[in-house]
Amino acid sequence: GVAPSTVSRTFSRPGRVNAQTAARIRAVATELGYRANPQARALSTTRTMMLAVVLADVTNPGFFELVRGAGAAADAAGYTLVLAETQESAERERDLLEATAARVDGIVLAGARGSDAGIHQVSKVVPVVVVNRDVRGVPSVVVDLEHGARVTVEHLARLGHTEITYLAGPEASWPDGMRWRSLRQAAQERGMRVRRSGPYEPTVQGGVCAGERWYSGRGGGTAVVGYNDLLAIGFIRAVTKAGVQVPGDVSVVGFDNTSSAELISPALTTVAAPMRE
Repeated sequence: GVAPSTVSRTFSRPGRVNAQTAARIRAVATELGYRANPQARALSTTRTMMLAVVLADVTNPGFFELVRGAGAAADAAGYTLVLAETQESAERERDLLEATAARVDGIVLAGARGSDAGIHQVSKVVPVVVVNRDVRGVPSVVVDLEHGARVTVEHLARLGHTEITYLAGPEASWPDGMRWRSLRQAAQERGMRVRRSGPYEPTVQGGVCAGERWYSGRGGGTAVVGYNDLLAIGFIRAVTKAGVQVPGDVSVVGFDNTSSAELISPALTTVAAPMRE
């Protein structure tokens, strides 16, 4: 008994409909099993009310808090969040961004492996926010990696270490380059030596490979810093299997402060990043 436009406003702009009328419409809608159709709404508004989070690796626990934070913000704004995974591939990232750009109202790109030019091009089609990478001309949210590297070096220096081995992550990773540069600078200021090993896959298996290489050479000093927690955990697994004591023989530090850091013994020393925020 009301106009279709009144039904529409009841679901899309409830503040513009009389409370009693809105209640009656919702009651009838419940009885009929009516649901608003987001695809039909997108045709009339050119907005899908969907946001995409594009991740490098959906199995990496470093992204868990990011997804939860993005999901909470999307829910609060009335948006639906969808996930896509690039599997650490720059080519797959490019294809996913191009395919997703026409289907969502905005993209959060985390763990980007593609070129700055490619990301900038997509941002001309749909709003993009890049996480943990600084792309000129595109809104970016980055962690203070320099501070994280500095407190890591200070911690290891207090323990008496004079040489650090950095287990590098993917070559196309912006945080990897920033961590390496910051570690070198902080170590140089304290008169410590730092060497780079890798790159390795940012996984537990990548850390196992790093640990086996470190043990076979035994020239990497008494302190190791992993690109992320998974690399550090894999390293610990490999060297303890070979009879090395952690932290008795070698101190190990990871990055991200993921839940996995508590699943090994001793618990992993790690640098926390406010990914949910």
